[in-house]
Amino acid sequence: MEGFLLYRSNHYPCKTMPTIHLTTFVAAPADRVFNLSRSIELHKKSMAQTNEKVVSGISSGLIELNETVTWQAKHLFKTRILKSKITAMKKPISFTDEMVNGDFKSMKHEHHFKQIENGTLMIDVLDFESPFGSLGKISNRIFLTGYLKKLLEHRNLIIKQYAESDKWTFILNN
Repeated sequence: MEGFLLYRSNHYPCKTMPTIHLTTFVAAPADRVFNLSRSIELHKKSMAQTNEKVVSGISSGLIELNETVTWQAKHLFKTRILKSKITAMKKPISFTDEMVNGDFKSMKHEHHFKQIENGTLMIDVLDFESPFGSLGKISNRIFLTGYLKKLLEHRNLIIKQYAESDKWTFILNN
């Protein structure tokens, strides 16, 4: 990807945590895909299967730099709460959300958007660390990495469906 620098911070010095790296092609402009990825409404729609809802922080519109949102959802047979903050943003190229509070020991999700001739490459890099030491590492290998990857793939599919049709106008023009 000439001309595109996918940088990684050294925020987490120990690289024993899992990383999920997804690249999704979307036949739409990067600014549209970028904004749909920041939409609270579209996030709720993409996570409907987990009954995800906002319990505090920004509850509608597009999340911006330094804003927080706290989500409540049912994951792995338990209601969970996760508060995240947008810690970096370069419109419409990238943004990063990081867990402030939640079940993980740490979690950082980098979202990158590369405009190409016929659309946008949407690149997700999710680093997470489970609690409980060795037991957490085993659960990562057995099911948690796969579970999170499937959630991201589903979310990206919804973003793609909205961006490539006229549905995006119902999210971004309201």
